[in-house]
Formats: sequence, structure tokens, C-alpha cells
Amino acid sequence: MRRLSYGQAISEATVQCMEADPSIFVTGIGVDDFKGIFGTTAEAFRRFGPARVFDIPNGENAMTGIAIGAAAAGKRPLVVHPRNDFMFLCMDQLFNLAAKWRYMFGNRGGVPVVFRGIVGRGWGQGATHSQSLQALFAHFPGLYVGLPASPADAKGLLVSALRGSGPVVLLENRALYELEGDVPETLEAIPFGKGRVVRPGTDVTIVGISLMAYEAARAAEILADHNVSAEVIDLRSVRPLDDDIILRSLRKTGRLVVADTSWALCGVSAEVAAIAAEKGWHYLKAPVRRVTPPDCPAPVSKPLEDAGCKPDQQLPQLWAEPSGIRHIPNRVTQWPPLAAGCRASYAYASEVRDNSRASMWYAPCPLRSRMEWAVVLFPVLSAAAGYLLDGVHVQGIARAFAK
Repeated sequence: MRRLSYGQAISEATVQCMEADPSIFVTGIGVDDFKGIFGTTAEAFRRFGPARVFDIPNGENAMTGIAIGAAAAGKRPLVVHPRNDFMFLCMDQLFNLAAKWRYMFGNRGGVPVVFRGIVGRGWGQGATHSQSLQALFAHFPGLYVGLPASPADAKGLLVSALRGSGPVVLLENRALYELEGDVPETLEAIPFGKGRVVRPGTDVTIVGISLMAYEAARAAEILADHNVSAEVIDLRSVRPLDDDIILRSLRKTGRLVVADTSWALCGVSAEVAAIAAEKGWHYLKAPVRRVTPPDCPAPVSKPLEDAGCKPDQQLPQLWAEPSGIRHIPNRVTQWPPLAAGCRASYAYASEVRDNSRASMWYAPCPLRSRMEWAVVLFPVLSAAAGYLLDGVHVQGIARAFAK
């Protein structure tokens, strides 16, 4: 089977579905730009032109209403948001019309509208452009919510969405666009609500959402070097959510770690933990653990944003903590405290919340000198500095300050 990047797989699915169904059109901010939303809409624009692939003004709420109306009239809109954060502006239409259409009109059919939202976290996008909103969308009955983590799933879930009868939200992490993998040439739909086992294992189950499925696979390789067999599960979608694949794995391993790209409180990781507690309690040998971003908005500076973003290292660290997953005696050596920076960011975020004069932008490490303030403030005052500091990790900065 040939290999495509994640972005190429989305592009191919879009073009093939548009060829098969003339009712599909693509719209969104920048879809006709030469970059084509990380290359995912450029080929569709080249093939079908502005009649079926066209730009829209910054009016997300209005365009969502227009798309829902078009879907109700027989079209199949594919609306692309360069940042999923922009979708806050269309939630009234999305939640109160699209999601409830089938319920309010006697099950006479839903509105087949598909929304692609891109998660921008990872290169200094700041608090308002770095959020992962899967838990928010998944809360509402009537929506399908998918988070493909592989090129094959990116194509398959989009095919399923464009063939379906109801509203769909697909969230794509921009860090995945260059990821390559085997992708079928034909239109093969992947159903929502069916997760996949990325890597089989027997000692611990790691459930990954979106980018975290990829990071979980990397963590499993580290654990394998220490004779720990980790089973990695990619949920693929969070509404519907595949309870069975989680419970089957938990029955085998007895231990569960959940890694998500969004916050822990009321998040998808909490839902997965609740499934384990309600339906798989008798399988558990240790408490469920979660790996999520710090409980504060993301700063603009990438080094600060990276404070707790080493999930492939944090996941193995959980195994080594006696208070967590419970390491197997004589099989696992203690890792260095790689998650220390993440824990420090949580602690400092709590301190900041209690101090109205402090600012979240300076989390996660308290600063004690003029030079320290300058290092942190400069990326905030100058966007260019965020790129210059791209390779610096905040844990290294924090350790240097502590000396």
C-alpha cells in the first residue's frame, strides 16, 4: 500500500468524495489560498474551482447557518476552520440547530454538514488559538466528533463524514499533517465509534486521543525497552466513544493511562476514566492516571508552552511512580523525574489563580531576577522571539533559574 502524509490523505479524500458527489462543496477562511489549509484544500480548488471551493469572510456564525440551510436543502457543505477556536463563534448554530435537527423534526433526517477544525497548539499560538475542544463538542447529542491520528484514519473518517446523514466535527492537530502512513487508494469509510489497537500489550493500557495516540505509541517503545508491554488504543472518535475496546484491553492489562490534548477537568480523559470506574472497576489493579496539559491557558512563548508537553516521556514516568500505575517488581527501573516540570506548572497555575495581580502568561515558573523576567517577557512582547526560542525547553530554563 502506498504512503501519504496526513494532509495528503485529507486532500485525497476531499477530491475523491467531491468527484463522486456533486453536492459537496468546500468553504472556509483561506480554503482557496495557495497554501490550501496546510495543503488539504489546494488540490480541490485546482480541480473544481471557485464554484465549489470558495473563501468566506470572518463570519463563522453566519456561515454556519448558511451551511446548515444548504445541507437541509440537499447540499453537503464541508466547512473548514483554520483554528478550531474560531468555532466558538458558531456554536449557537451548531449546537441548537445542526445537532438537534433530527430530534426536533421527527427523525426526518439530519443535516449532512461537516466541520473541520484545526488545533493550533505547538508554535506560540497563545491562549486563544491553542485549545482542543473535543470535550465541548462531544457533550452534545446529535453531533459526531472525530479526532483522526493517522493518515488512513484522516481519510477514512472524512469519507464517512461526507457520506453520513448528520452533522460531524473533525478536529485535526496541526502537528500531524506531515505524519506519513499507509493509506488505501479507494474510498474506504471508517465508522465513528470504533477505536483501533495501535499496539498490543499485556501490562498497561494507554488510551490516546488525537496526537496523543501517536505520543502513546512512542511511550510504549520506551516502556518496551524496560520489559513493560503497553497496549495503545486510538479512540478515533469521542462521540460516539468505543467503550468496548477500552474494557477489552483493561480486562487484559488491569491498568489504564489516558492521554488527551485538552484539560483534565470535565474532559475526554475524565470520560474514559469514568468508563473504567463504572464498567471495569473489577478489572483495575491500580488507579487510573491521566496525562493532560497544565490547567491554565497556553502562553505565547513556545518554551513556556512546552512546560508539560513531553507526553512520550511523562507516560513511562507514571509507570515508575509507586503511587500511580504500580510498577512490576524487578522489571522497571526508576526514570528521572521527567514529569517534574509538568507538576510544577500545575502548582504554579494554582498559585496564579489565587493572586489577582499575577498573570497566567508568566506561568509555570516563578521568576526572581530582572534577567529572568526579561527572558520570559521578550517572547510575549515580540512574536518573532517565539520562533527564535523554538528549541528551548522551559524545564531547562527553570533548572537554570533554580541554580
